[in-house]
Amino acid sequence: MKILITLLSIITLQTCISNSPPLNNKEAIWKPEKTNQENMKKAYFASGCFWCVEAIYESVKGVSEVYSGYAGGFTKNPNYNQIGTGRTGHAETVEIIYDPKLVNFGTLVQVFFGSHDPTTPNRQGPDYGSQYRSIAFYMSDKEREIIQNYIQKLEEEGYFSKEIVTEIKPIEKFYYAEAYHQDYEKNNPNNPYVKNVSIPRLKRFQNQYPELLKENH
Repeated sequence: MKILITLLSIITLQTCISNSPPLNNKEAIWKPEKTNQENMKKAYFASGCFWCVEAIYESVKGVSEVYSGYAGGFTKNPNYNQIGTGRTGHAETVEIIYDPKLVNFGTLVQVFFGSHDPTTPNRQGPDYGSQYRSIAFYMSDKEREIIQNYIQKLEEEGYFSKEIVTEIKPIEKFYYAEAYHQDYEKNNPNNPYVKNVSIPRLKRFQNQYPELLKENH
């Protein structure tokens, strides 16, 4: 029994699941302070825990900021506990603010597919549920084509041994996550999930794509 309790404790530390019902909230939970985003563009991706994904994209050249949030579903202004039920329709998603003169959307798509497993339905690493599904969002027909063409390239090359299950969806609404989720990996380096899942995932990406990294990473 003690072994079972210990195993359950480890799982609890390394996943985030809640039973709170998904209700439509009237107001946004958090919004970033307005910053100068002139000549910058935005992109949105969901590929598992946003703590991990945020840190990965923040290490990429040309990316100025990354915010954690929720997208792809129907619940208005969802919170983290509601997301954990898997019944909001949303996935943990990041909003990427980037300089198109330094990095293009195609490279961000490459980072997306190069930093997670797009063949696992409703799961990424130890995290499972529809809130962790793989989604590449687009803001224009051109971006949709870039995503589709890259998936076709990966499939033709046999890059993954299983079928890619990534959803390709227009970004209709992005809801910012709570303030404590922003820069979570950087602010919580000793968190068990961060130490055992997020940081190793970031390091794998950095080792595979050193040419895409900022100089200080």
